[in-house]
Amino acid sequence: MTTTSESWHPAAPFGGPTLSVRQVLTLERVLAGEPEVVAGAGQLDRAVRWVHVAEAADVGVMLSGGEMVLTTGVLLAGDDAKQAAYVRSLHHADAAAVVLGLGRAFPAPPETMCRTAERYGLPMVVLHRPFPFAELTEEVQSRLVRRKFAAVSLSDAVRTGLTALITAGAPLQQLLDEIARHSGCPVVVTNLAHRVLATAGERSAVDDVLRDWERIARQAGGSEGDGWVRAELGGRGERWGRLLLCGYRGDAATGRLLADRAAEALVLHRMLGGGSMASWEEQSARGLLTDLASGTVPARHLLPRARAAGLPVGRRTFVPLVVPGAEPAAVDRVLRTLGLAGLVAELGDGVTAALLSLAHDQDAEALTARFAARLRTAEPDLSVAAAEPRDAWDDVPAGLREARHVADALAGADAALDRPPVVRLRDVHLRGLVRLLRDDPEVQSFAERELDGLLCGEGAELLDVLRTYLATGRNKSRTAQLHHVSRPALYRRLEAIQTRIGIDLDDFEQAASVHIALLAHDAQRH
Repeated sequence: MTTTSESWHPAAPFGGPTLSVRQVLTLERVLAGEPEVVAGAGQLDRAVRWVHVAEAADVGVMLSGGEMVLTTGVLLAGDDAKQAAYVRSLHHADAAAVVLGLGRAFPAPPETMCRTAERYGLPMVVLHRPFPFAELTEEVQSRLVRRKFAAVSLSDAVRTGLTALITAGAPLQQLLDEIARHSGCPVVVTNLAHRVLATAGERSAVDDVLRDWERIARQAGGSEGDGWVRAELGGRGERWGRLLLCGYRGDAATGRLLADRAAEALVLHRMLGGGSMASWEEQSARGLLTDLASGTVPARHLLPRARAAGLPVGRRTFVPLVVPGAEPAAVDRVLRTLGLAGLVAELGDGVTAALLSLAHDQDAEALTARFAARLRTAEPDLSVAAAEPRDAWDDVPAGLREARHVADALAGADAALDRPPVVRLRDVHLRGLVRLLRDDPEVQSFAERELDGLLCGEGAELLDVLRTYLATGRNKSRTAQLHHVSRPALYRRLEAIQTRIGIDLDDFEQAASVHIALLAHDAQRH
């Protein structure tokens, strides 16, 4: 299991909790010395890892990087070459800054040191009032120690909390919610193509991130930013995703530590059966399609999520589809085979939804037919419930509900009858209307009243015969064939049905009434 993190915050190039040069200069004890930045003002966000007092000209050999060096310059006075060498030595040692106390050695900022420090981009600060360096050292070191302790405590708390969730079998979203709680900023998980798989954090802040996702995704592959922390996800020498803390406002090194702990937990979660990258992608699509279909969130608010999930949304035609009985993986394979852009997810009850995103010049009807035909090569009994294409994103929720309604009506049809590969609203006719009204108490009473005598006991077998007889348009030969009985045997069963419910099946109005009641009964049962 491997995770690596990289912070893009310019104030944190070193490991461990740090203060920036700017933060040090705002400390009360430092302000008492009347500090003035005389060079390298553009680099004040450099991290200060330690404070070191040094007068020797070759001070660089004693440093390991990130130190703020304090000096009176007593060994440098009157020698421009030594002054320049001193600054170069600090630069090569990656010192954070140099602080010069003005006094007898240098009553004013030395031009050579200022000029050299500016050339190398090294922050140089002079103190105009006498200042005990020991006080500054004590203040900074104590703050750094406190920060380190706080970072270690946070790391332990995060690791303990996430491990407990993983042990309890918590889903990915619960882990991310815990990470967002500790980080106080949006958390995003992506695959290597920057497609967003999961998010956590305050909803409005997450939406702000997703609205600007294209720029953020480019930044994620670079090395500059402000408060963005990245941790790679992978194991056994293979990277398969990234975790991002988006706009982390705390100490940068602590942010890196937090990202590392979070990444370790996500990798462990996946290794212990928390799902593959494909399943994470499917969870992301399911959440988006469910929110779209439910209508609880306005479609325009979901547009950034769709774009970040990799769905083309600009100037597109959207085709909502529902495929009852199909596995999401199988539907997704067909989309990839045909080279179609879309999202696929299971909405529950074995119903898989797909939202196709087509260019305006693509033939939506023809591509839907190809999609359905390809599905049927593997599953001959599958039919695709399709809504009419939508040219506006705001119309997609209604389209998904339409496709779901068609699939719902399709579920009540006799499985023994031939179904077309693609079924639309215009194809479900009366069955679709009855499915919409199935929960009405009056409709339920009507169905029970019309079918009384067939709803219990021996009537159940006769009810199946009646269902097939009416679905085939009262075709006796076809009904007998489907039930594997002779014509005389079928006639006896039809006579028994008419006797039990007191109707004449040759009368069109009575047969239609029973047919509607049977459709309502089946809709309620499903």
